[in-house]
Amino acid sequence: MKLEMSTQMRMEQRMKLAPHMIQSMEILQLPILALQERIEQELNSNPVLEIEEPSNPEDTESVEEQAEDDIAEKDLVVDTDNNKAEDFERLDSLGDGFKDYMNEAGPFRTRVYSDEPDKKLEAIKNTAAPPQSLHEHLTEQWRLVEAEKPVKKAGNMIIDYLDDKGYLTVRLEQLHNKDRGDFTIDDLKEALELVQRLEPAGVGARDLRECLLIQIARNSEEGTTDMSFESRLIAEHMDELLENRLPDIAKKMNCSIDAINQSIERMSKLDTSPGLQISQDRNHPITPDVIVESSDNSGEYLVRLADSDLPRLRVNDYYAKMAKDGEVSEKTRKFLRNNLRSARWIMDAIEQRKNTLLKVTKAVVRYQRDFFENGQLHLHPLPMSKVADDVGVHLATVSRAVSGKYVQCSWGILPLRKFFCGGMKDVNGEGRSWEAIRAELQQIIDAEDKTKPLSDDRIRKKLAEAGIKNLARRTVAKYRKLLNIPAARFRRKY
Repeated sequence: MKLEMSTQMRMEQRMKLAPHMIQSMEILQLPILALQERIEQELNSNPVLEIEEPSNPEDTESVEEQAEDDIAEKDLVVDTDNNKAEDFERLDSLGDGFKDYMNEAGPFRTRVYSDEPDKKLEAIKNTAAPPQSLHEHLTEQWRLVEAEKPVKKAGNMIIDYLDDKGYLTVRLEQLHNKDRGDFTIDDLKEALELVQRLEPAGVGARDLRECLLIQIARNSEEGTTDMSFESRLIAEHMDELLENRLPDIAKKMNCSIDAINQSIERMSKLDTSPGLQISQDRNHPITPDVIVESSDNSGEYLVRLADSDLPRLRVNDYYAKMAKDGEVSEKTRKFLRNNLRSARWIMDAIEQRKNTLLKVTKAVVRYQRDFFENGQLHLHPLPMSKVADDVGVHLATVSRAVSGKYVQCSWGILPLRKFFCGGMKDVNGEGRSWEAIRAELQQIIDAEDKTKPLSDDRIRKKLAEAGIKNLARRTVAKYRKLLNIPAARFRRKY
């Protein structure tokens, strides 16, 4: 076998994305809050990029008047003796000195007066302190509990294994290590009883039954309510209660169904996830990217971007001139040219994002006009390809433009992707989106007789009467589960 090297030529087509195209796609995909963070990062890393301050006409007039006064007070007089050579040399040296002063001073920056508030300091003051976790909350209480040293160590171990809801999801035998002599199984059992006395009531429970019983016992000790009947109901008939078999429970407990319903009403005030009282999930704020408003005069809808909080960017004039100055070193000019190019790229990307998002939203409002006028039941099927053809961009561009974006309208703040959905045609030939069908299903269940709830098959027939035919029963069951609606036997009220 002979190995050799040879050269050859061939023609091929390759698609390569330039760096500024990649940046444009990233900027297009960012929601408004993420875009603000990206602009802040670019301002901190790029010295040639700055925020364009809004111009105040009164300040401009005062500066011009002050400049005219300075010129009027300092007249330049050139001596007319001889051939005036010395005077012109003095003027040339004055210009050289001014240029040296500008080079040392750097670019012009707006003066920050002492009476103006510091934005960063105000943001720090208005930032909420990090919330206390459940583990920290229980550990502080456990330090005050009086117990033997092995029990204290066992309690710390139990607190470490509690989940966010406050439940102990592992068995006590798993927490005991035979190779360690710090504590025994009996110490773990004693520690668990002490942990279950901590606040909030119900922490340390191993299942839902124990969690509710702890809270009922706590209420009975405090003397707020007498819930002995509820204790027996949960301790003996918890599984049947979850299955909504109230008649069977009434027979076994020799009581009426009304008494059970009253107990269920009182038990509804108990917390099934006590740990979340302390370590609550933080909801991230949603800021709309686009605002759709109805015009009272013409009946049309006005679409505008909610970008008033975005800073207006510009390139620093001093650095732009400095990058073209031949007296500046080549290394400095190269650094400035790279940053100038990066600044123009992000400014163009932000402007392109605004134009694309505005065009896509206008197309959505045009196709989904019935939704903005009448609500959820009138949402039509709308594929992204239809909007892409209308706007004149690629399908992937529309997908990036609507990703993570929200629209504010008269029906609330809704995700922009919500308006792109599939569907089917009803008996009248009109398109019904899956969202509209689910809303119709929700209305049917809300209007049903709770003593005789509708089965999935009867719901399917009700939808057919409303014009939505050829819908399978399993599809109705799937949509019901997506809406977190239980089955008919769990919805029944006795």
